[in-house]
Amino acid sequence: MPLRVHDTRRREKVDFSTMSPGKVSMYICGVTVYDLCHLGHARCYLAFDLIHRWLEKSGFDVNYIQNFTDIEDKIIIRAQENGEDWRELVDRNIATYFEDMDALNILRADKYPRCTDYVEQMIEIITDLIQKENAYVADDGVYFDIESAPEKYGSLTGQNIEAVRQGAGGRVDDTGSSKRDHKDFALWKKAKPGEPTWDSPWGEGRPGWHIECTAMSMELLGAQFDIHGGGHDLRFPHHEAEIFQGECHTGIEPVVHHWLHNGFVNIDGEKMSKSLGNFWTIKEILEKVDPMVLRLALINAHYRSPIDMNEQLLTDAEKNMARIEDTYRKVLLAEEEEPVQLPRAEITSGLPLGRSLGLLEVMASDFAKAMDDDFNSREAIAKLLAAMREISRMMSELSGDDLAAYAGYCVEWIEEHAGQILGLLKSRAEILAEAEEDPRRAEITEKVEQLLVKRAEVRTAKDWAAADAIRDELTTMGVVVTDTSAGPTWDIL
Repeated sequence: MPLRVHDTRRREKVDFSTMSPGKVSMYICGVTVYDLCHLGHARCYLAFDLIHRWLEKSGFDVNYIQNFTDIEDKIIIRAQENGEDWRELVDRNIATYFEDMDALNILRADKYPRCTDYVEQMIEIITDLIQKENAYVADDGVYFDIESAPEKYGSLTGQNIEAVRQGAGGRVDDTGSSKRDHKDFALWKKAKPGEPTWDSPWGEGRPGWHIECTAMSMELLGAQFDIHGGGHDLRFPHHEAEIFQGECHTGIEPVVHHWLHNGFVNIDGEKMSKSLGNFWTIKEILEKVDPMVLRLALINAHYRSPIDMNEQLLTDAEKNMARIEDTYRKVLLAEEEEPVQLPRAEITSGLPLGRSLGLLEVMASDFAKAMDDDFNSREAIAKLLAAMREISRMMSELSGDDLAAYAGYCVEWIEEHAGQILGLLKSRAEILAEAEEDPRRAEITEKVEQLLVKRAEVRTAKDWAAADAIRDELTTMGVVVTDTSAGPTWDIL
């Protein structure tokens, strides 16, 4: 089936198309770097990391741009509070941003432009908008005139002007400004004492928030591009402002072919908020939760759906992550460099091994269908976990060359789906090292090894009842044994 995406502007699921065959231009609004990144940022950039990964897996050459807003009221205020230069604050928080994203295994974008490097382009766009009478100069800056293109209002929210204003969280009104209408928004803000400023035809000042992304996206991707995304809260006013600016400046519509927005993160049913005491930075939560567990918890929901972060969600993610890692470890330990030929993969095969391979092929197909259906990672993860159960079941029934061959196939299957696409796998070395370092394993290693020696002896003597009794004892200890051509291996359930 073709890839389909839910386009926010069209309010429906549509076939995904690109301006250039095989190429995707994608711009995602980045963080305003006045503070550490929080759980909402993790949700957003994990969602678009998943989209990025699936587009590349689908054969697209993705040009992924994600900006840093490095000049804004919050940055200026925070730097003044800290008694430091705003550039120092910005640089420190950008470095921390990359630490957080790397911990969550989020692939790097192709470019991370900073707003302050594109002020010249912003001035050019604002000048053009003034000439076209889409913007006007006021005492305290330059504003976009909403009434010059009223048909564009509500493009992403579907609301009328008054309804959108009431739901904008205060970001439309600019108390004390000299703009003509409360709906207009700032393109350029004239200088205030103690603030960083740039030269412009309208005097010293700095750009407004919305014009920054228009300038950067158009400079790096052109007058039109394929995907623009960000959090659900950016639809208004930020992304609608970009539609006003971009389309009025270029005369080209639409400026963006597909608008994608991810859902919010709630904490125990309430919106995350510092005032409610349920606000988590990424660094704080990673002190308590393994990064891959957090990643799984946040992508185990459709990217457009809200997520309720709670203890049960993390517990379930921890259990499922352990199942994935344990299965991956088992197949790594059992695979060999030159395994024998596998039977034909066919779900109706009379051979258990062939039937299992057929099941994995079906699960891979269903996984792909889920991702092609507007990047439905929740359904894809359900297929992944079903595959883990099938692999574990089959591994317990095989031995010798069949086991080694099957394990080799499963290594590739898991690394493709859990690793390359979902980004959930640690390295092979880390997975194998964790098994060796597990304190539970250390406590029982001596006894397990003794039982395995005794099991080998009774099996040689064909005392199957005694062998079964030893296996039962191992199972009671929480140990699973896998027989390979090189001898038995074991792990903790």
